[in-house]
Amino acid sequence: SNLQYGLTAARGLTVLIGEAGTGKTTLLQVAVAELRDTTVRYVMLSNPTLTREEFFDFLTRSFGLSDEASRSKTQFLFELKRELQERHLAGVQSALIIEEAQSMPYELLEEVRLLSNVEMPTVKLLNVVLAGQPELGDRQNEVSLRQLKQRISLRCHLAAMDLPETSPYNAGRIRLAGGRPEQMFTRESVGAVFAASQGLPRMINVVCDNALIGGFAAQIRPINAALVE
Repeated sequence: SNLQYGLTAARGLTVLIGEAGTGKTTLLQVAVAELRDTTVRYVMLSNPTLTREEFFDFLTRSFGLSDEASRSKTQFLFELKRELQERHLAGVQSALIIEEAQSMPYELLEEVRLLSNVEMPTVKLLNVVLAGQPELGDRQNEVSLRQLKQRISLRCHLAAMDLPETSPYNAGRIRLAGGRPEQMFTRESVGAVFAASQGLPRMINVVCDNALIGGFAAQIRPINAALVE
């Protein structure tokens, strides 16, 4: 809900922080999938380890600007503001989503801050979502990035699952695959999965997948804690 609000309302800068494997990309994909029938147009950058020139070339292509805009920052800013204004007057909200933002060079984080300033007298024209690992939060506390931090209007934190969440998550995936959870994993084995994965969805998937393969080979069903361990 926070992400969708940050994408649909003129909020400026939104930050999503979560440890590796907590499901940030999945969450973003779900958030934008539910916006397909709304008046939101977005651009998603999955690998932000670019030079400044490559970054502006990506934005130029993504926002449908002229080739000249990729060669001249002045032309880029002029065309981008005109494009965003036209969208706004047509009732369309624009957004830029950047994944793995903890890896962004300082100069690009500064450019993002400046892009979040593109606005009309009463409304911001471009919403920006920065999604990254906890290092992104650490970088925001650097003195050199204090202006970026001050412009963050929404903050979201995606934590790892606890044991009561791990069990239904695992069961839900089994049901979607057509199985019956109670026939696949014992209660103790789910506890072992949680202990091994520390509640990170990506690791839960990996541990359970390997446990199911091992169980198939050893003809063990349901999967027990010893096999998981």
